[in-house]
Amino acid sequence: MSARTDAPVTAQLEAAAERAESRRGLSLALPSYLYLLFLFVVPLLIIGVYSFASRSRTGRPKLENWNLDSINKLFTDDLIRSIFGRSVVVALITTALCLLIGYPFAYYIATRRERVRNLLLLFVMIPFWTNFLVRTYAWRVLLGEDGPLTELGRLLGLWDSMLFTLPAVYLGLIYGFLPFMVLPLYAAIERLDWSLVEAARDLYASGWGAFRKVTLPLTRPGIIAGSILVFIPSLGAYVTPDILGGAKTTLIGNFIVNQFLTARNWPLGSAVSMAIMVVMLLATVWYFRSGARTL
Repeated sequence: MSARTDAPVTAQLEAAAERAESRRGLSLALPSYLYLLFLFVVPLLIIGVYSFASRSRTGRPKLENWNLDSINKLFTDDLIRSIFGRSVVVALITTALCLLIGYPFAYYIATRRERVRNLLLLFVMIPFWTNFLVRTYAWRVLLGEDGPLTELGRLLGLWDSMLFTLPAVYLGLIYGFLPFMVLPLYAAIERLDWSLVEAARDLYASGWGAFRKVTLPLTRPGIIAGSILVFIPSLGAYVTPDILGGAKTTLIGNFIVNQFLTARNWPLGSAVSMAIMVVMLLATVWYFRSGARTL
């Protein structure tokens, strides 16, 4: 009997195996690709086309006369620039406050024993069990004329009513997006090599010095991830400013909705939407270029 000999492995066979594996992966990911194509890419292209359209007398977008009028308004209209600048400031302050609140809390969670840590993580996740709109309306009740926070402010002489004010918007945004800051920070702190911190203390570094030189740089990916996850939705927030801020606090998300539903100026609303997308894209690119791939 002659022994069967295996065919030698050649570059052609390896290339064929790689192509077969690639086709198998493509077939598995095809439903996801189609989902993103029809529910994300196509609507985004439509919005991009509308941003170059003109507006008829009845408010209908006209695609036959393409122009840059709506895009030029982003740079020349004082109202749009004011609203956009206010939205960026609100998003930055919200991100900074979430970081100041979330970092100590995430540090505390990561340094507890397992049972307590799991319980605290559950508390962080509980708000996701309720609809975001319902939770925002709950804050409206708390901050209303007869709400407990308003009564407390009147009792202490600090404020009369916080509803429909900028502090109310900050409070709602921080409450809504704080978990997006805590969870990435917890993931970064939990896997921190604490022997490096102990080594820094052994070399006579103070507690603050060890934190600034060792802990903070090693948890930088979590800080970047949490900041991006809070900044992006805060920039385009609509529900919270509309419910808690009212007409006194118009942010870019409210402006876009008004252009589509009230003013019926779809080209301008589309142009502002594309500008927000560009800002978010730049923030995402900065996130990846800042070493967040190590997460």
